[in-house]
Amino acid sequence: MTRAVLAKHVREARLWSRLSDLAAIGATPKGGVCRLALTPEDGAARVMLAGWAKARGFSVSEDAIGNLYVRREGSDPSLPPVMTGSHLDTQPTGGRFDGVYGVLAGFEVLEALDDAGVQTRRAVEVVGWMNEEGARFQPGCMGSGVFCRGHAARRYARRRR
Repeated sequence: MTRAVLAKHVREARLWSRLSDLAAIGATPKGGVCRLALTPEDGAARVMLAGWAKARGFSVSEDAIGNLYVRREGSDPSLPPVMTGSHLDTQPTGGRFDGVYGVLAGFEVLEALDDAGVQTRRAVEVVGWMNEEGARFQPGCMGSGVFCRGHAARRYARRRR
């Protein structure tokens, strides 16, 4: 399958609609978004993404620090996945697209692969890192830092209790 054929399955309107749906969660009067990590708004965004994923038959999981993973299985489960993503949390006066665009663009790839009937050898995963902005909890890049083993997960797990 060529890239051009796969590109025909990318749905700009679907991506735009999802960006708008998530921008409504924590919307600010000036058109931005305030969706700080581990607030009800952040939780609502995560639930919305998980709902879209489950409706498509993708698996959804969360690790100990709270990173959210959406996975489309590949044909060879012994291979590590290809990953992409970003974060759903924002700064207190954040923009509508920062972070969330990376998550939803990756999710659109999963859907386009599915719609095109492409079977990948590797699983493809989209990740929503927890507390990447660091606006509510320090340090920033907490979720990706734990994933990369740059931060100790136990240190942050105590804070979440």
